Amino acid sequence: MSQPGHLRFGTFIPPIHPNWENPTLSMERDMQLIEHMDKLGFDEAWIGEHHSAGAEVIASPELIIAAVAERTKRIKLGTGVSSLPYHHPLILADRMLQLHHMTRGRAMLGCGPGALVSDAMMMGLNPERQRDMMEESLDCIVRLFRGEVVTKKTDWFELKDARLQIAPYGGEMIEIATACVVSPSGPRAAGKFGTGLMSLGGTSPENLAAAPAHWQTANDMAAKHGHTMNRKDWRMVCAVHIAETREQAFEQVKFGLQDWVDYFGDVATHPMVPKDVAGDPAGHLTRTGRVVIGSPDDCIRQIERLVEATGGFGCFLITDTNWTRFEDKLKSYELVARYVFPAFQNLTGGLKASRQWVADAHDGFQGKALAAQQLQIQRHAAEKAAADTAKGKAAE
Repeated sequence: MSQPGHLRFGTFIPPIHPNWENPTLSMERDMQLIEHMDKLGFDEAWIGEHHSAGAEVIASPELIIAAVAERTKRIKLGTGVSSLPYHHPLILADRMLQLHHMTRGRAMLGCGPGALVSDAMMMGLNPERQRDMMEESLDCIVRLFRGEVVTKKTDWFELKDARLQIAPYGGEMIEIATACVVSPSGPRAAGKFGTGLMSLGGTSPENLAAAPAHWQTANDMAAKHGHTMNRKDWRMVCAVHIAETREQAFEQVKFGLQDWVDYFGDVATHPMVPKDVAGDPAGHLTRTGRVVIGSPDDCIRQIERLVEATGGFGCFLITDTNWTRFEDKLKSYELVARYVFPAFQNLTGGLKASRQWVADAHDGFQGKALAAQQLQIQRHAAEKAAADTAKGKAAE
């Protein structure tokens, strides 16, 4: 198994908010969450782009990134994902390059064809063409980022001697990740253009079974086009809510889990829970491995399961949800940082080794400490006796 030695952690924020809430405050909470994660030491936050269906309310992830970059210090910020068929590639590349400078190198570009058919319909796009359109755009964006002059004409955009005015911040390439859900188009594009891979398809048994094939597809395409895939650039995505105990977590998700299930079943057309088990969504989702609802140990076991199924990856992204009250969600992320990070980042190995070393030598160390104390007592007594003797002679 080739799991990287230091697993990174982050979040994937679609976002999915109830459509009876104030959207202004919903977006504000998304930014507050990223601030919270920055303080906890999370590595990444990816923000989605959607334009319809009434739940995923962020139309421009770039605007969220620009705003939250001013509130954070180190967390990297990505578009998760930019729907490439919706944008002229030169304009999107130029905006991302500007963000790369404004964030001092923390901006990342996530690429996808567009998830909601309703978005495509409003723009007059043919959903069957979107994946090809994504590749046509990504080809140009990668070349522009490399500093090339690009001329290309398709049936939906044209570039004539196109170039970017400035280089990426710090002279380093903007990190790019290509989304993968069910079809092999994402892995093929990742391999073809040498990007990272972001597996959004979930962690159900069928999706985990497909993950090694997706990775192999990416590697095959990479070899064909002169690239090398790196597992550290592979991101696995899973919805997580944990509490101090499993019982607390199940109780907390009663707040909003059903609305999330209804959205995917009735609106987003990706059912998470069959109608015949609708009365127990949390139980079904956890039994099938699609999500984690439970304790920190449950989250650790899920990640270990993903590592085993995939052969190793570089970053675990929590699909952000609004299953619970906001304060319970913040606590869940805190528990991940406190108890799950150490299991995959060797944060406590030195602490445990040091404690064991001291415990093993406890008797000897205790004897030395007592001897040192006794020596000081004896010295003090000797000094006091000498002082008393001197005082007595002076009195004579």
